[in-house]
Amino acid sequence: MRTLVFALALAAAAPVAGAQTGTVPTSAKLTLDDAITLARRNNPSYLAQSTARRTADAAIRSARGAMLPSADASFSSRYQQAGQQVFSGQSFSNSSPTLQSGYNVGLNYRVNKSTFLTPKAARATRDAVEADITGAAEQLRANVTTQYLTVLQAQARSALQDTLVKTAQGQLDLAKAKVAVGSGTSLDIRRAEVALGQSQVALLSARNNVDIEKSRLYQQMGLEQPDSVQLITDFSITTPNFSLAALLDDARRQNPAIIALRARDRSADLNVSVARAAYTPTLSLSTGVGGNSYQYTNSDYLVGIAQAQVIGAQVGCLQQDSIRTRVGLPGGNCTSARYQFTQAQADAIRSQNSQFPFSFNRSPVALSATLSLPLFDNFGREERVQRAQEDKEDAGYNVRSRDLALTAEVTQWYRTLQTSIRTVALQEQTASKAKEELSFAEERYKVGASTFLDVVTSRGSYEQALIDRVNAVYDYHKAFAALESAVGHPLR
Repeated sequence: MRTLVFALALAAAAPVAGAQTGTVPTSAKLTLDDAITLARRNNPSYLAQSTARRTADAAIRSARGAMLPSADASFSSRYQQAGQQVFSGQSFSNSSPTLQSGYNVGLNYRVNKSTFLTPKAARATRDAVEADITGAAEQLRANVTTQYLTVLQAQARSALQDTLVKTAQGQLDLAKAKVAVGSGTSLDIRRAEVALGQSQVALLSARNNVDIEKSRLYQQMGLEQPDSVQLITDFSITTPNFSLAALLDDARRQNPAIIALRARDRSADLNVSVARAAYTPTLSLSTGVGGNSYQYTNSDYLVGIAQAQVIGAQVGCLQQDSIRTRVGLPGGNCTSARYQFTQAQADAIRSQNSQFPFSFNRSPVALSATLSLPLFDNFGREERVQRAQEDKEDAGYNVRSRDLALTAEVTQWYRTLQTSIRTVALQEQTASKAKEELSFAEERYKVGASTFLDVVTSRGSYEQALIDRVNAVYDYHKAFAALESAVGHPLR
């Protein structure tokens, strides 16, 4: 860890890089790791994207379920008024309304080549969704890290402005002292007062910017900002020990965005096979059990029919008896129990009629098997295959496009990081020299060897050098965070 030493700006430039993290997030202290963890728990946009995992898992279950038989159960009921019906040219009539009910439990199994390919495509899609969620988490981490650094940068600028206000106040006191001993002018005092006022305005703006950037940080975290919070993660500037080639190889293997696109490419390739499976035969099997019940609402209607049948049989018997006695044959005993209709028989008919709704007569079990070969569906299959092939080509182009973009992003931020390291070193030297220049100008002004304008000019250079140094430090850390985002995982 390298310490960045600069007398007046060191207190301003709040601790910077490497990652010391706290463990307990509170309203008073917040580490970078705590901020990232809280953001992943509460950021609405990230949480909304992470719900896609459940849909992808459901798609896999559905695809696997296609390899199992489907089952269904049904229950039906029907009421029909009395009257005449015509069925197949025959006329039927009922003198009593009827009630009907039935049930059916069926098993159906349908399988072809696509049945075994669809689960693979669904798993590839789920892999893409997981990579998307991982990518969203990494992007959220990058956004929170960048905003965390922005808050630290705003705090450093605020502390720096506070130091510059004290410096401007010291120059005003110096100008007044010069006037008091008769070696200065009121113009020097006015210039010093203007400089002090400008520094105070800049300080107010810097402090306000700190509050604004903190509110944006908590917006990224998906939480309301507490009344007071202190960012305590320390950062240090170190020279990276990785090469550009190693980073590019790492990014191509681990960047979630390109992993997701490759998974979608695999899914699109499998979907082409699924679409072509429409040309293969399909085997369908089905079986089931069922039953039905049938009841007349007026049981006396059935009793009357049965009674009429018995009476009709007795009348027939009597007619045969009259013929038989004329030819000398014995009678048929038409008064036997066979030709008598009793109350017990009527009660039995009424009991048998009472079936609705759950006294079912079970139907015979049936099993059917069908092997179908699709021949022509008005070019629908050809269109689906063509669309699947286009999706496959588009997925391949997306992978290639992302790979090129990834190479450009990693290269850009790697070179920016290297430049930022050198810039920080140069800005430190510039700030040190600007401080020496200001001290020299103040000493010359004290002894009357220069004017207060020279002091003001040196102070402006000094102020700008400090601001540029603070910006250079945090530009380095933001470039590091952007490089981590491009690679797809933390690098420190």
